Amino acid sequence: MTYDEIMQKLEKLGSEQIKQIYQNHGVKEPHFGVKIGDLKKLVKFVKKDHELALKLYDSGNHDAMYLAGLSVNPKLMTKETLQDWVSKAYWYMAAEYTVAQVAAESEYALELAREWMNAEEEMIAVCGWSTYSNYLSITPDEQLDILEIKELLNQVKTNIHEERNRVRYVMNSFVLSVGTYVAELNEEAKQVAEQIGKVHVDVGNTACKVPLAADYIKKVEAKNRVGLKRKTCIC
Repeated sequence: MTYDEIMQKLEKLGSEQIKQIYQNHGVKEPHFGVKIGDLKKLVKFVKKDHELALKLYDSGNHDAMYLAGLSVNPKLMTKETLQDWVSKAYWYMAAEYTVAQVAAESEYALELAREWMNAEEEMIAVCGWSTYSNYLSITPDEQLDILEIKELLNQVKTNIHEERNRVRYVMNSFVLSVGTYVAELNEEAKQVAEQIGKVHVDVGNTACKVPLAADYIKKVEAKNRVGLKRKTCIC
């Protein structure tokens, strides 16, 4: 399918109900309001065309941008393109999911995660923490910088409640990821989770909730899934 055909398909799949839900979460025009499940059905039409995926992201249309993140080949992403993507990720879903997941599977995962986490711009910092969290979920423990992860856990413990709104959310998610995917640091993550307790995030006019990190990790432990890695973090 061509770019124009994909955009026409997205428009047909959109609904006013889903569009309103997205807008409650922070999406801006242009977008059609396409369900994530329907976007996933279009991946097969884009996946083998890396340039088409890049063009979809550049459209600025949320639905097309999300589809691009599902379809693009992370190993073909240049650092410059990833920097361009994060600069255009104006709301949390694009930053936390689309860009972070692609960056986490790219050749520049750690380099960009470290850079972005320290950014003054909230959504770029959000993307940095989410990139690191996703990286943990797919990377063997022996390839991880355990000392750095410990330092980041301590940073979360010390600063999370004073951080910017959406950064608090992804810092909490980072603790979840460490406790879930890094077996060596499971106990340390649980301790941090207990210490930070409930994390308050303004989620706007939505029903979203911030998970309690301690409870989440316990549920993973109960299923005996601590340390089990994912094949891909793109979803």
